[in-house]
Amino acid sequence: MKPEAFPAKTAALVPYVKEDFFVKDKKNTPQVLARRALLVLLDAAIVAFSFYFALLLRADGAVEAAWWPHNRELLYENLPWIVAVYIASFLFSGLYSVLWKYAGERDLMRLAGTVAVPTVVVYCVNRLCIHGVLFNSANCMAAVLIFLLVGGSRLAWRLFLNHPIGERLRGVPNKDPNRPVMIVGAGEAGAWAINVCKSNSSYGHPVVAVDDDLVKQGQTIHGVPVKGTLEQIPQLCTQYNIHNIIIAIPTLRGSRLNHVIDLCVSTHCPVQILSDPQLVGSNGPQQGAFRELNTADFLSRDEVTLDNEKISGYLTGKTVLVTGGGGSIGSELCRQVMRFRPGKLLIFDIYENCAYELLMELQQKYGRDIPVTVLIGSIRDKKRLDEVFETYHPTVVFHAAAHKHVPLMEISPAEAVKNNVLGTKNLLTSASEHDVERFVQLSTDKAVNPTSVMGCTKRICEMLIQTFAGNTDMKCVAVRFGNVLGSHGSVIPLFEAQIKKGGPVTLTDPNIERYFMTIPEAAQLVLQAGALAEGGSIYVLDMGEPVKIMDLAKQLIRFYGYEPGVNMEIKIVGLRPGEKLYEELMMDEEQGKMRRTEHNKIFVASPRDIDLAVFYQQLQDLAAAAQHNDEGVVDQLEKMIPTFTPTRKNLKV
Repeated sequence: MKPEAFPAKTAALVPYVKEDFFVKDKKNTPQVLARRALLVLLDAAIVAFSFYFALLLRADGAVEAAWWPHNRELLYENLPWIVAVYIASFLFSGLYSVLWKYAGERDLMRLAGTVAVPTVVVYCVNRLCIHGVLFNSANCMAAVLIFLLVGGSRLAWRLFLNHPIGERLRGVPNKDPNRPVMIVGAGEAGAWAINVCKSNSSYGHPVVAVDDDLVKQGQTIHGVPVKGTLEQIPQLCTQYNIHNIIIAIPTLRGSRLNHVIDLCVSTHCPVQILSDPQLVGSNGPQQGAFRELNTADFLSRDEVTLDNEKISGYLTGKTVLVTGGGGSIGSELCRQVMRFRPGKLLIFDIYENCAYELLMELQQKYGRDIPVTVLIGSIRDKKRLDEVFETYHPTVVFHAAAHKHVPLMEISPAEAVKNNVLGTKNLLTSASEHDVERFVQLSTDKAVNPTSVMGCTKRICEMLIQTFAGNTDMKCVAVRFGNVLGSHGSVIPLFEAQIKKGGPVTLTDPNIERYFMTIPEAAQLVLQAGALAEGGSIYVLDMGEPVKIMDLAKQLIRFYGYEPGVNMEIKIVGLRPGEKLYEELMMDEEQGKMRRTEHNKIFVASPRDIDLAVFYQQLQDLAAAAQHNDEGVVDQLEKMIPTFTPTRKNLKV
């Protein structure tokens, strides 16, 4: 997941990880130096007192004993260098750079190690040089006392800082009693979230936690009581007058997370979630510890498990070309490919701005010397494609370039054919002529029994994949999936924009349903399908259960603090040209013939028989028809795809 040469996520975390145990002061200001000097003096006094008191304890207070004066004098003689050894150890370990306000268990463990080192030094010196009668045992007791007193002094300071008196002295504004917070989850993440809130009052004041673990009911975490289960979120929000909810259960996935979000959203309280579960347990000031919910959270799906070994086998060290690399899916494919250390990544796109932004993102993440090249061009231009293949010799191609907006392609069917069909044919031809090993075409559920020009063109692309797979040495496959959350032009950004403007939220039909998948999930499964590649196969991704768009709209409306039909209107506007009520993932002849692959979320349909002579003649006729943007294009599409049922009667051009 995190190759050594491309430290992906870890690169962004490096500055924080370095401060994981000890958060360093950035500047040695006079105030910082004065604070450290006081701590050094305090610790020197603690060490001296600990050794004297330990010796006294070991003597059981019998200071009149004959051996007491001797050992006491030995202690006085050696105390300066003993104190110096301890202080040196403290300085070397970075003890004085710790922000004890944020200290945790690992800081105490580090303190224990810091005390243990000089303890061993004192023991060895005594055995070799001093030979004090009571020194050995007193040394051990002194070490325990030093640990307790040094750690205790820091804890006392921390408690003082968090006390109202300490907060007033520091100029911290009083916690707003009108911003009580509920923590969902009473595990490690929940405890961490409570500490973060207490360290940063801007998050609010935690007053109650909920958890389904019955053992935790009635207990307290850092002073916050656990008062109920997740199902009791709405009533506890009312009981405690909750202002904000923080979901702190990293293991919540899929339908369970959706249900918890529904419970939280129903309260009309602002809802946040852990921004990065990997930060749980970390020390230091937590800026951006929590984030607002996003669309992916609303339709959370189970995490994708990848066979990284197989994916690495065909990506690592290879030259990879991604067409439409600046788009929603294409750009995420590029991000995912980079995790597997390609020899070179080629981002091919006609739209330079998105491609440039992606390049800047990748350079910031991996460094400016990464093997990434942005190539501007169109898949319609066969000569440009040949130049790319002759210059860079890619061995793997991910084809994500396409016109995809259904209503727009109904108005411009010729452009859909030129780009989606003829462009794909150009790309396949160039790839086969330049020894490409693997070609992965991104398809769509709209290709199944299409009612739109766009869907029809994508079905022809699937047929092109099958013909090239059967007549070339390339492993050509198509990957078919449904709607992708957050992609350009998708329904959720539209709903969000409409809600922020005060509505109405427009819905084409109250019964419309769609399959949804997150962009990272789609990209990951495309890479996995590429590893499974059987020539000519159509891989169908498991999209889960379809989602009613009406339910999704209501959920988003409630999330933004409105009530559907009360203070936010939902307006039914009718189906758009080419749009279907229900999308399908399999054609009639594929029903019952889908085979499950070794990956539980990928199914495969066996290649269909295609009459090559007839198919290529139809392609020529389609190319000729596409010279004019009229009904002749649609008529030719109907001839090629018998299941195509155009819905263009009410089309307004």
